[in-house]
Amino acid sequence: IMIRATVSLILVLLMSTGIIINRGVAAMSTTSRTGGSNPAGALIFLHGLGDTPAGWSHLKSMLPGICPRLAGIEYVFPKAPTIGLTINGGMQMPGWFDLYDWPIGISARDDPDGLAAAVRTVEEAVQRLNAAGIESKRIVVGGFSQGGAIALRASYGKKGVGCGGVAALSGWLTMANDLELSGPSQSTPLFWAHGRYDDKVLFEQQAHGISKLRAAGVQHIESYQYDMGHESQPDEIQKLAAFVDKSIFGDIADAEKEL
Repeated sequence: IMIRATVSLILVLLMSTGIIINRGVAAMSTTSRTGGSNPAGALIFLHGLGDTPAGWSHLKSMLPGICPRLAGIEYVFPKAPTIGLTINGGMQMPGWFDLYDWPIGISARDDPDGLAAAVRTVEEAVQRLNAAGIESKRIVVGGFSQGGAIALRASYGKKGVGCGGVAALSGWLTMANDLELSGPSQSTPLFWAHGRYDDKVLFEQQAHGISKLRAAGVQHIESYQYDMGHESQPDEIQKLAAFVDKSIFGDIADAEKEL
């Protein structure tokens, strides 16, 4: 009885991802185009543990409302596989990789095989966008919680995807001692926002991850802290929109100013 109660409690905690998330829509598609047949760029955004693409699909309408140019990009919301979760006693649920420790602090153990499989999902999404004519430098990879961890790993691992920006919301840096970044990865800008009262992915993860990435040579990092738990809030989304806009269109705007 105690085991079942603990499993149920952890599941509820993992599903509690914030006030702005809409969970009432079934995930039928992971890709949405708002900019016609020739998108100017793309945002790949990975959901968290226990969630679906629908949990963050509202970004495709929210972000253009903040930065209108983001109506002209493609939004891709990959769907995590259903896996057995060790901290849930093997219970099956949507997840990018296994978890062995709770809460998730800087000493949490990694799942290298699960991480590698999830990174391949991001790499394949980038390749499809490239084939559609969208350059990697105009693709931002982001995610919430576990999704944020994958965004970081895919972009700052040994074989970074070479994207135009990375956004981690309440995420954490996995494989922190396995960072051998190339020049392009070191110059990929990072947006990292985290709640001071996060009791699931502990707040210490942000400072720890940023310190490791700076030591590995990452040059451009925007970090924000909020009086919240494991969730999101409006100012964070405002800043996320500005970061995505600058990452995709910034050099275009700079070039236009020089003309």
